[in-house]
Amino acid sequence: MSLSNRKTAVLATPFDLNNDNLYEKWRDIKLEGYPESLDDLVVELNDPRMLSESEHQKLLSLCQKANMVVYAGKTGDDPDPEIPLSMGRAFKLLELDHNWLADKSGLTSLKVVDEGARQNFIPYSNRAINWHTDGYYNTVNKQIHGLNLHCVMPAPEGGENRLMDHEIVYLQLRDENPDYIRALMENDVMVIPPRMGQDGVIARKEESGPVFSINPVTGDLHMRYTIRTENVIWKNEPVTMEALARLEYFLKVDSKYNYQGKLESGMGLVSNNVLHDRSAFEDSDSQKRLIYRARYYARLAGTSVSDVYGV
Repeated sequence: MSLSNRKTAVLATPFDLNNDNLYEKWRDIKLEGYPESLDDLVVELNDPRMLSESEHQKLLSLCQKANMVVYAGKTGDDPDPEIPLSMGRAFKLLELDHNWLADKSGLTSLKVVDEGARQNFIPYSNRAINWHTDGYYNTVNKQIHGLNLHCVMPAPEGGENRLMDHEIVYLQLRDENPDYIRALMENDVMVIPPRMGQDGVIARKEESGPVFSINPVTGDLHMRYTIRTENVIWKNEPVTMEALARLEYFLKVDSKYNYQGKLESGMGLVSNNVLHDRSAFEDSDSQKRLIYRARYYARLAGTSVSDVYGV
C-alpha cells in the first residue's frame, strides 16, 4: 500500500495536526504502560516457524504498544531462512522488498563482504551505521513499513543496536512544537541524491519527500529518515533545521524510550520499521556475524491506529 505525501490523512487520525483532541487521547493511551527497557520488549519463543496462539498474542500486544518486539527463540544458529520468513507471515507480511542486493528468498544476508557490489555498501561492512529507518531512499509507492531482523550469528565483539519507536519521536517533537512536525511533513523537506552505478549510469533516481507522512487509508504514521548527512539534502529553512536538531537530540539522549541491546543467535526483531542503528563490530575466524533482514511494504497486521486505539 502506498503512502500519501499529503500533510493530513483522509480519515480521522491522531497524527493530523488539526485534530488536537484525538491526538491527546492517543497520546495518553500510547504512554500508559509503555515499555521502559529492552527487557520489557523481549518475548521467549519455542520455534518462530510454529508460533502458538499465546506466543503470537504476546508479540502482537508489544508491537501494538511500541511498534516493535524482540523475540528469543530456541533455534540457535540455525540458518534456515524460513525462521524470519515465517515470522513475517505470522503478521501477514507477504510482500518483501526484493532490493537488488537481496538473496533469492527476498531476505538480505547482512554480513561482511569483501568482494563484488556489496562491498561498496556499509551494511555489508563491520562499520557502525547511524540512526535511520530502512528504505528511506525508496520511491513513494515502495516505502518500507515492516522491518524484521533475525540473528543467526552475532559478532563476538560489538554489533549492538539502538531502537526507538518513530511514534514516540513524533510525540516528543509535537509536544515541544507542532511546527516541527509541519516542517518535517513538507514534500520537499528531504531529498535523497541519485545513486550512480559503476558504469556511470544513474542506478537510482533522486527521491524527494517528507520525513513524516500519514497513510490516507489507515491513518497510520510513517517515517523516513537518516541522520547521515552525506546521504540526504535537507530543506534549508530555520524551522526545519531546528526540528532536525531536536530530532537528533531525542535519538541521542539517554531516555527510557531509547533501547539498546544485542541480538544473539535465535533472537530477532519484528517491527513497523522503527528507528535503529548498529554499532561497529569485529568478527573472528570462528565466529562471523550473520543477520537476516526482511523489508516489507506493509505494516504488521493488527497494529494500525484503528486496530489499537479505535480511531
